[in-house]
Amino acid sequence: MHEFKYKKNKFYCENVPLELLAEEFKTPLYVYSHKTLVDHFRKIKLAFSEFKPLICYSVKSNANLNILRILIREGAGLDVVSGGELYKALKAQVKPSKIVFASVGKTDEEIREALKADILFFNVESVPELENINRIAKKFKKKANVAIRVNPDVDAKTHEYITTSKKENKFGIDLKVAKEIFSSTDKYEYLNLNGIHLHIGSQITTAKPYKDALKKIITFIKANKIRLDYINLGGGLGIIYDDEKPQTAESFAKAIAPLLRKIKARLILEPGRFIVGNSGALVAKVLYVKDAPTKTFVITDTAMNDLMRPALYKAFHAIVLLEKSKSYFKKLVDIVGPVCETGDFLGKSRKFHKVKSGGFLVVLGAGAYGFSMSSNYNARPRAAEVLVKGNKYYLIRKRETYQDLIATDVKVKGI
Repeated sequence: MHEFKYKKNKFYCENVPLELLAEEFKTPLYVYSHKTLVDHFRKIKLAFSEFKPLICYSVKSNANLNILRILIREGAGLDVVSGGELYKALKAQVKPSKIVFASVGKTDEEIREALKADILFFNVESVPELENINRIAKKFKKKANVAIRVNPDVDAKTHEYITTSKKENKFGIDLKVAKEIFSSTDKYEYLNLNGIHLHIGSQITTAKPYKDALKKIITFIKANKIRLDYINLGGGLGIIYDDEKPQTAESFAKAIAPLLRKIKARLILEPGRFIVGNSGALVAKVLYVKDAPTKTFVITDTAMNDLMRPALYKAFHAIVLLEKSKSYFKKLVDIVGPVCETGDFLGKSRKFHKVKSGGFLVVLGAGAYGFSMSSNYNARPRAAEVLVKGNKYYLIRKRETYQDLIATDVKVKGI
């Protein structure tokens, strides 16, 4: 599953003890396993090998340039959702022909930059967006490839904030409107309407929602005699955070392969969490242990600005000590940060190993939507990031400084 484990009571990433990294680089600290990252990419590539897919890693899950470069060397394309992600993708030197651009709100500038780069295609989410890309492409005198993101009204059975394919969600185009688009392609002189995009949500643990969505799409394609070059299944494969039993890449591919065989088009996948989620961990230092009348609080130097998922989704992350212990608190403990919000916690009501001030904790499964969702709330500099490869390790992002916090503020005379 991943390369974070105990060895002789010390917690390691691959062959490097995390205590060593915490002492050298301080905390909060994101640590990534090269082997886990690559293994998970290869798993999904192998599982779908029959279809020779283009696997476009979802940049939003973790956009560190070194993570991107590792996956590009493995053959990955990139799924971007903003001009900033497009910029980073090009800096990471992915081939533009392996970039797909999603987002419900692409600006004119973002569309222009993508057209200049000559990306593979846009995932389009509304008729006004379609018309706007056509207008801008006309100025460039070039045709843009477009995949229509359809909303099949399927419940992905995941957290309400990360389900994206129900009719009340902002994402995608309903099938009735999609039919009108495909039946009037001549209206879009500068667009190749040659793909369908289908992203139904995130942290999905069974194949059923995908099968339900694909069945609707196959019926739609056949009924309207649509010819496609690409079918983009999006991402969303779940991982283990707690007691989930998510499908493996192999079982997922096996479950939907019969349906994919009915669609004569190049398969594109956009995994993010599946590849990078369990590849990363967040190391925190214990500042205080506070005994309150009803519970014990373990107060760390790591907060909701470093890892937003527990506060935003009430998400569970396994948390372990850097040094294994058999002694336990008598009470359940809340593991919290120093930010001035009651919602600032890493874990609640945990039966936890006894820990003292100065000790270290590790939050697992933090590789996806960990650093990428972090912020400077409470004027807290963002964490450093380190990559471990075997018995070697590399700083891949410097810790922000207080000077960084004010670097873009503008001093105005007379104020």
